[in-house]
This record gives sequence, C-alpha cells and structure tokens, in this order.
Amino acid sequence: MTSQLTIRALVLGVLLSMALAGANAYLALYAGLTVSASIPAAVISMAVLRLFRDSGILENNIVQTTASAGESIAAGAIFTLPALVLLGYWDDFHASWVMFICGVGGLLGVLLTVPLRHALIGELKLPFPEGTATAEVLRAGHGGAAQGLGALFIGAGLGAVAKLAESGLRIWQGAAETASQVGGTLIYAGSNLSPALLAVGYIVGFNVAVLVFAGGAFAWWVVLPVHAWLFGWPDGDAASAAYTLWSSQIRYMGVGAMLVGGLWALWSMRGSLVSGLAQLRLGRQQGSQDLPRSVLALMLGAIAIAMLLFYTNLLGSAAGAVPLTAVMLLAALVFSAVAAYMAGLVGSSHNPVSGVTIATILLTALGLLFFAGDASVGPVAAILVGAVVCCAAAIGGDNMQDLKAGALLGATPWQQQVAQIVGVLSAVCVLAPVLSLLLHAYGIGVPDAEHPNALPAPQAALMAAVARGVFAGDLPWGMVALGAAAAVLVIVVDEILRLRGARFRAPVLAVAVGIYLPLALSIPIMLGGLMARLGGRRGGIAGAGLLAAAGLITGEALMGIFIAIPIAASGQGDILAAGFNLGMWPGLLLMSGLCLWLWSLAKARD
Repeated sequence: MTSQLTIRALVLGVLLSMALAGANAYLALYAGLTVSASIPAAVISMAVLRLFRDSGILENNIVQTTASAGESIAAGAIFTLPALVLLGYWDDFHASWVMFICGVGGLLGVLLTVPLRHALIGELKLPFPEGTATAEVLRAGHGGAAQGLGALFIGAGLGAVAKLAESGLRIWQGAAETASQVGGTLIYAGSNLSPALLAVGYIVGFNVAVLVFAGGAFAWWVVLPVHAWLFGWPDGDAASAAYTLWSSQIRYMGVGAMLVGGLWALWSMRGSLVSGLAQLRLGRQQGSQDLPRSVLALMLGAIAIAMLLFYTNLLGSAAGAVPLTAVMLLAALVFSAVAAYMAGLVGSSHNPVSGVTIATILLTALGLLFFAGDASVGPVAAILVGAVVCCAAAIGGDNMQDLKAGALLGATPWQQQVAQIVGVLSAVCVLAPVLSLLLHAYGIGVPDAEHPNALPAPQAALMAAVARGVFAGDLPWGMVALGAAAAVLVIVVDEILRLRGARFRAPVLAVAVGIYLPLALSIPIMLGGLMARLGGRRGGIAGAGLLAAAGLITGEALMGIFIAIPIAASGQGDILAAGFNLGMWPGLLLMSGLCLWLWSLAKARD
C-alpha cells in the first residue's frame, strides 16, 4: 500500500503549517478573513516530494492535511485573542496562554468532528468544494504541480512587492477613499488597494463576494447616512466621522446578523448533528478507520480537567469554573458540528466561524452577567470561552475538508486525524511570536499617533465590544436588533431561492461579514469575485487562477510579517520609508493590472 503518514510528510507539513499560520494571522488581523491553505500546500508538497522516487499521492495528502491546520488555527486565534489586548487585559501576547488556549481549541476541533465524518461525508455527501478541489490538484500529478507552482510564485512575488512598496517603502497609499457632508448627512466611498483582498474575492467567487459587498453597501450607504441624518455624527473630518460612527454604532448590526445566522446554521444541520452523535454512541464509525474511541475519551477528559483548572484560576472559584467549562465543551461540540457542516456547503475560506463565536461570546457574557455580574473579569472569561470555541470550529471545518479529500483519494482517516493533531500543535508554537511582532510593529485596533496604520482586527474588535458592552450595559441593542431583522430577511430570500432551485444563493453569514467589515475592504473582494465570474470560472476545480490568487495572499501576508521585524526592532513605523509618496495612482494601476491578470486566468478555464 502507498505510504501515507511518513516522517518526511510530517516534517514538510509542520514547516508549511507554521508558515501558513503566520501568513493567515496577518491576513486575519488586516482583513478579518482567511483562505484555505490546502491547495497551495498540496502544490508545494508535490513539487518537493517529487524529488523522492517513492513518494505518492496519499503522502502528499498528509502534507496538505498537516499544513492546512496552520491556517485554521490562525483564524481561531486572530478572531478572538486580540480582543484581550483591546480590552486592556493583555499588553502583549503571552506564549504560554496562546499555546494553551489555541492548542486546546484545536484538539477539540479534531476530536469532536471524528463522529461526524460518517454522517457528513458518508451519508449526506456534502460537496466540500475545497476538499474536492484539493483532491483534483493532487490527482493532476507532477505536471500540474509544476504549472501551478509557477502561478503561485508569480502571485506571491507580486503580492510581496506591492506590500513592500505600500506599507514598507510607503511609495503609494494603501486606499483610495473620500467622504463628504451632503445636506444633513455623511456619504463615504472608498476602496482598499490590497492585492490580497482582490485574491480573496477571486477565491470565494462572485456569489459570496457580491453578498459581502451587499452587506457593506447596506451598512455604509443606507444605514450610516440615515443614522447620521437623524442623530448627527462625531466631530472631525467627514472620513474620520464616518468611520467613528460605523465603529461605535453601525457595525453592531453585524452582531445581530451573526447571532441569527449562527443559530440558523445550527438549525439547518440539526439532522446531521443528531446522526453524528448517534454514530458515536453506537460506535459504528470506529475500528480501523478513525481514532479509537478510547483515545477520544482519554484526550477529551484531559482537556476538560485542564480547562477546569484554567477557569478556576481565572475566576478564583471552582463553583464558577464548572459551568463555564461545561458551556465551553458544549459550545465547542455544537459549533464544531456547525462549522463542519457549513464547510461542506460553502468551503473553509468563508466558513462563518466568527459568527458562531460571536453567538458564543454573547450568550456566555449574558450568562456570566446573570450569575456573577463581575464586570472586571466577565468580558475576559467570555472571550476565553469564545477563543477555545472559535479554534475548535475553525479546525472542525478544516478537518472535514481534509477528510473529504482523503475519502476521494482512498486515504485512511485516522492517519489524517493524527496529521491534523500534529499540524495544530506545531502551528500554535508560532502564533504568539507573530502576534507580538505585529502588535508592536503596526498596533492592533484603532489607529493612533504611535500606530497610524494599526491592523483593524475587525472580528476581535467586534467581539471585545460585545463582551464589554454586555457588562457595561451600553451595547446598542437597537442596532443589534436591526442586524437580526436584516438577517431574517436574507434567510427568507435565500429559502425562496432554494425552493425555486436558483443557482444564486444568499447565505446570511456572507451578508453579515460585509456589515461588520469596513466598506473599503469589501470593494476589492467584490472586484475579485467579479473577475472570476467575467472570466467564466464556476468553481470546483482548482487551477492556475486559484493558485495565483493564493500566491497574492501568501506573498502580501509574509511580506507584512517581514516588514514588521525592522519596525518592531527600531520602534519607528517609517523606518523603511523612501521619503516620497506618489498617492493612490500606482496602487490603482496595480489593482487594474491584477484584475486583468486574474480575469485572463479565469477565461483560460482557471
């Protein structure tokens, strides 16, 4: 039988997991999004392992399974842990805390989705688009790897050069935007000039990209002007006032939309969840295919005890730690299942783990407020529960994508599950140093004099605001309710489209993402999706276009980390600045050229 879980596969997978964890950490802080690492990892694996005569397709599959854990665990960490900095609880990212929280969450994600493999992959036969695409890339063999590697490297080079010129040398501006007072209200328009965001839109496709844009347009071009007209706006120039109003009021619609969307996703997959739990109870999926049930029980027990001790130390009370641990385990189980199901429908790149995490934090905070009412530690405890759940959900969705690819290729599930565990444990080792580097170099949250180009960390900022707002009693519930109502309307529309058999669908969580992202980030995402549609790409099979887009993201993200090193070491944000700035036009020209390039790749059938 072809070798699968080899030492060289694990070593290469670990190295890629660490690199992709760092790259996606930057991307998530910058744009609030991550993209699946499976396809570029598969291409790199084939290019490297082809040097060995006895390498095979299943060994390459182990590499991508191990490597993809880095992207997923980065999403779980970045969507939550920066909130502890924004709340003032941390002034840096402590390595032991980050490794423990993310490691526990990641392991839960692997373990809790084991009983769902039979239900989601075997019974329901969900499409798992990225898992299917990864299998196709691996089947393409070494010839496909050489071609794809070229597109990946060209994209990475372009993304890296663009990031160096814009953020390091500061030769041009990173955004083209304007705002003005029109009558008695504010109007804002603008677009970020990031190649990575354009690539994100290309990867997720037109359907999701246009829904993200629709959410942003509704928030910025409808609700914000109406709110400003009715209630006024903060002092300052028009652009700053628009951002302040969006940050303090409008984005809370995203809380309501995410909460409703997460609950709807849970309800939609209720049958599969019950089926998977029944499979675990009956033990039908066990044997040589999955990790043994005894191993699952032992590891889950150890995790539960460790988290009980952790929450006891945090709260100073075992009485409060017991229900908190129970909530964490239950939420991790439920939302790992939700994430696994949603990954099967829409893929990992836009799997709504942030939505289910917001729901977890909001419900946990309300429970802590009711039982404890301690505003000093309550928000922190809620974020720490959400962090574990977010990591579990992110890994759960990613794990199921990898298992789908393995099922198509004839891989052994338990060997992939071991590889996933190895990938999680390796990725968590690099997250704290990367996060600390980015924090000291760029800053996180609202820009200030010391960090004028702070990374916005949109999900973490929103989660910090939700946790703090529950205990402070100043959460703008009217905006939360408006977002919830908008989500219900989108769900109704999506159900009508489903019943009519329409090809275009309206997943509510894609709209919710657009509501709480700055509009400037939604514009290039929409443009990337538009290029994919105009070029005729319909998704499902990976090719040069998708790999080029993955390269743009990887190159920009890694260059962002490299630039951060001299900035953090010197304490000067402009240490690399060239001393002149050409404005926004070079960035606009570059984005136009990249649009044409991606369109041409899509037109060539991707």
